[in-house]
Amino acid sequence: MSIKYDVAGVGNAIVDVIASVDDRFLLTHKIAKGGMTLIDSFRAHELLKALTDNQQTMSSLHEVAGGSAANTLAGLASLGGNGIYFGKVFDDRLGEVFARSMTATGIAFTSHPTTKGSTTASCLIAVTPDGQRSMNTYLGACRELAPDDINEEEVAQARILYIEGYLWDEHEAKEASRKAIAAMKGAGGRVALSLSDSFCVGRFRDEFIHLLDKDVSILFANEDEAKALFEADEFDGVIEGAKKWGGIAALTRSAKGCVIVEEGMVHEIPAAPVSRVIDTTGAGDQFAAGFLYGLTHGKGLPDCGRLGALAAAEVISHYGARPETSLRELAEKAGLI
Repeated sequence: MSIKYDVAGVGNAIVDVIASVDDRFLLTHKIAKGGMTLIDSFRAHELLKALTDNQQTMSSLHEVAGGSAANTLAGLASLGGNGIYFGKVFDDRLGEVFARSMTATGIAFTSHPTTKGSTTASCLIAVTPDGQRSMNTYLGACRELAPDDINEEEVAQARILYIEGYLWDEHEAKEASRKAIAAMKGAGGRVALSLSDSFCVGRFRDEFIHLLDKDVSILFANEDEAKALFEADEFDGVIEGAKKWGGIAALTRSAKGCVIVEEGMVHEIPAAPVSRVIDTTGAGDQFAAGFLYGLTHGKGLPDCGRLGALAAAEVISHYGARPETSLRELAEKAGLI
């Protein structure tokens, strides 16, 4: 089968609804300032209505497809790569928003919206004048991803499959991931895993280790996630664990940059310069985007790391988890593509 995509991504499909509000809005609607609160369908409906009815927020209201893997694919597209995304949305307005947002970036989204079960997942983000982001997350339909939502033929048309560790929180989503993995391996492609967060590693460490032994050849993790996975107290132990594993480990260390390990080779890449850090949300997702672009376009591992660092630096310089400046233009200026 011919290669059509650089990356096929599987993840939790969430619509980010971002609006500027004042502190009174937070008090009126009992929103915990600066935190992330999981909410149910009723609360999500009420908060969305409050945001859309509030005249103050109307001019600033911004709805965009989100979720870790979806953000990574958006970054890949900003670099000029192409991809396809698999995630579950409901047949509702936010489901349409998600689909339009993905296709607008140039990423294929062919998943059929469901008419049964929960409504489309959303993350309602209230931004106050002091820059604090107060997030209320309704997981909804994205947690109901199932094997039937994976098109094996389309997965097999990509060079690399990229999956979120968060998918392991639901049995059916885990089985959907395994179906995608089987399709990718059957086509001779490679499988990449993002560990998502250290708590996720704590819940599923044994299963992730099994995945690394059997299926995964590319690993994305920050320092805390990697320490949890390799059961290391210090970063040197992480490097030794990654060497023993033998795949490509792309390990991010915030301001310390990143370390890329492949068997006996270790590449240390400095962080790209940022004049001011505004919001670190999405830094890991965009690092993965740059790295995967490099990997699917014949770049050596050091340049893959530099592309990842460049993409991460762009996204932390503003609010939101997706690039606002063309990553391709930035990479061209940096001489990376």
